[in-house]
Amino acid sequence: MLNTRATVAGVTEQDALAVCARLVDGLAALYGRHSEAVLFRLDQPEGVAVRLAGGNRQPGAAMNDAEQRLLAELQRRGEDRLCLTHKRLGAPVRSLVQAVRGAHGELAGLLCLHLDLGAPLHQLMADLLPPENERPQASAENFSNNVEELVTLTVERTIEAINADPDVANNAKNKQIVTTLFEKGIFDIKDAIAMVSDKLNISKHTVYLYIRQKKRDDEESSPYNQENP
Repeated sequence: MLNTRATVAGVTEQDALAVCARLVDGLAALYGRHSEAVLFRLDQPEGVAVRLAGGNRQPGAAMNDAEQRLLAELQRRGEDRLCLTHKRLGAPVRSLVQAVRGAHGELAGLLCLHLDLGAPLHQLMADLLPPENERPQASAENFSNNVEELVTLTVERTIEAINADPDVANNAKNKQIVTTLFEKGIFDIKDAIAMVSDKLNISKHTVYLYIRQKKRDDEESSPYNQENP
């Protein structure tokens, strides 16, 4: 893992920032279209973005509220690296923040990597896994097993979270589980409907019914289907 604490005399803050700037594009490319990598220099209280990749911010942008909170937490703990999941615009985001230090340990910048966990699962997987034409033929079975394990883990965690949610009535939990999995893109993956029906002990017909109801609700709530006043 990246370690930017300088220990060699003569390494300036600018040197440390320049080294980290080279990593920004690579980090965003590694984690895909739902990630953002940004390097801030900290010579101003709100920070100044000197290198960005992914997202739609521009050089010179200040840290957002979440990044300022992450920086404050990093300093409170007295650590160089912090990895936390938080909410941004209602969606879960996994963030890694790394302190960038000069030769004498002074805090010169902050390297941030954000991954939007609210993105459709099949898109996250497509970005993180190699393209199909680049996968070795011998690893096709392993790839299939990895996808199945990831889908199973997502389904099981969703079931656990909703079953533990007191705000969801017991007779509505299965429908909410299917709805949440639909929003995550799980049902774009082969055999996911059969897996979910087995996990919930309901028929595949019921799963399809909940999906149709979700699609209908989405269509009815779409601004394109609402009459103009």
